[in-house]
Amino acid sequence: MTEHFDALETRDAETRETALMASLRDTVAHAKAAAPYFGRLLADVAPEDLRSRADLAALPVTRKHDLIELQKNDPPFGGLVAGGLRLGHMFQSPGPIHEPEGVGDDYWRAARALFAAGFRPGDLVHNTFSYHFTPGGWILDNGARALGCTVFPAGVGQTELQAQAVAAMKPAGYTGTPSFLRIILEKAAELGLDCSSLKKALVSGEALPPSLRAQIKDLGVLAYQAYATADLGVIAYESEALEGMICSEDAIVEIVRPGTGDPVPEGEVGEVVVTVFTREYPLIRFGTGDMSAVLPGISPCGRTNMRIKGWMGRADQTTKVKGMFVHPEQVAAVVKRHPDLMKARLVVTSVDNVDQMTLRAESTSTDAALAAAVADSLREVVKLKGAVELVAPGSLPNDGKVISDERTYE
Repeated sequence: MTEHFDALETRDAETRETALMASLRDTVAHAKAAAPYFGRLLADVAPEDLRSRADLAALPVTRKHDLIELQKNDPPFGGLVAGGLRLGHMFQSPGPIHEPEGVGDDYWRAARALFAAGFRPGDLVHNTFSYHFTPGGWILDNGARALGCTVFPAGVGQTELQAQAVAAMKPAGYTGTPSFLRIILEKAAELGLDCSSLKKALVSGEALPPSLRAQIKDLGVLAYQAYATADLGVIAYESEALEGMICSEDAIVEIVRPGTGDPVPEGEVGEVVVTVFTREYPLIRFGTGDMSAVLPGISPCGRTNMRIKGWMGRADQTTKVKGMFVHPEQVAAVVKRHPDLMKARLVVTSVDNVDQMTLRAESTSTDAALAAAVADSLREVVKLKGAVELVAPGSLPNDGKVISDERTYE
């Protein structure tokens, strides 16, 4: 796999930067004119003056957690979507946060990441990201079809049916979370089903530790990661070099000190801030809340764009579980539903590389019926199943933490 998606991937740094700055100026001018939020936020910014990364760094950051309040006050998109352009889909992610999708080919910039993972025109792709409510399934579906692939929209769950579909349809590649890929392949082996057509995978939504990558490889599939969000689409991706994640050619990625918009020195861990040039949703300096760092140098695969080290945690307490963001506000909403609960902490762990979450809630009651009712509320609010432990008042640490990510990876 030494080919490249297009000539943009091997540009020299000066040529790329000149093109990115031109796109930035055009996007800021468009956003100011067409998206009310950016018209207000960037009222004093002259697009023609944006000539460098330093000029970009002077612009304000809009963070993902800001969207909840912005969209509540100005539904459905908080004034961030450009008027006068047709949308193909509208989504709702946990928070709730609404995301739009435009109608163009490869709107989410996923085709380049799929190509780097070995996908080629004509491949059948078994896509297990969710098509329900959130854009996960559509991001990879859109990119695969733009690349010339055929997509089986498998969606989530139903492991045995998933394995049977792979055995029957003989897809060349898989898209979804890495843990579910392993589960499908193990189920296929248990049922005596031939899933050997699957040779490659582009995975996202959760960590891919070396142990899980090795397990998947032992089952016959080479897995590569994409770093994507529901708002921005694909931000960075792995190549066969497996040395960091290469940033998208159609975005500007910055690493800033958490809580500020100030870029950190190369190699220092900070928050990922991204600017994309999509006409429908022109996000400018969008703070993802994810942590990463710039990886110095150029990838051995020949792609010359900036690389990041991949996902390195969260700058806030928002946590991704099984590919879905869980927000502190959601934990509070669960507690409010049950007067017998005083406060709670959502603890996220990983068992055999599969995410688990447990809501530990202080209460004077130890009634199993209350715990079951709280578990139902947790599933309804967060859209994920989790265990519930009722603990005595005063048992939880007094540190203000609502979500505790205690996952460790081998």
